[in-house]
Amino acid sequence: MQEKSPIATIHSISEQVFTTLKKDILAGELQPGTRLLVLDIAKKFQISQAPVREALERLKQTGFITGIPNKGSVVSDITAKEIKDVFVLREIIEGYAVRQSMLGMKAEDYGYLESVTRRMHEAHLANDLLAILELDMEFHGFFYKRCDNHMILELWNQMKLKVMRFMAISNRHFSTDGLADWHMRLVDVLRTGNSDATEEAFIEHMRSYKMIHLN
Repeated sequence: MQEKSPIATIHSISEQVFTTLKKDILAGELQPGTRLLVLDIAKKFQISQAPVREALERLKQTGFITGIPNKGSVVSDITAKEIKDVFVLREIIEGYAVRQSMLGMKAEDYGYLESVTRRMHEAHLANDLLAILELDMEFHGFFYKRCDNHMILELWNQMKLKVMRFMAISNRHFSTDGLADWHMRLVDVLRTGNSDATEEAFIEHMRSYKMIHLN
């Protein structure tokens, strides 16, 4: 059996640290402003500092943490104003993304979205918050990827992290009951082929979530 190179081993350990810290941030275990010290993390995982530094750099690149002078790496903050702005933008562009995607959707696409929704329900039953968040983003991200507009996809990639962070914080105080059902209703209305009704359903879904979690 071929042994892993030292570099490959560092990357593998770094991936574990990255995933664990990301999950802790999304679960709210690491609150905005929390300092992430290389030595402390290395001691906790009983590893060297190199994979920790690599994991922290990835977290910075994805926006989960930020570097602050004299403090080092801290969990990045997210404000209600930012989230309200994101939801306004989503209402403007997601309807368009859905309409454009519907033009080329096939049976397997509906099946894929139903599969994502079923897995979302399973994650809810297992109380797996990170899986729920990722599946929610996978469902909505489908339309941003399929609408064939690079700028809209770029906007989605910028918004997605903030939406996940907000959902992670708010879902600690609100149940995810009914979230999978909501998405299955979206699939049902997509199947009708009625683009007006579908856009309206997606906007209603976003507004209902915003009303519950932001007001």
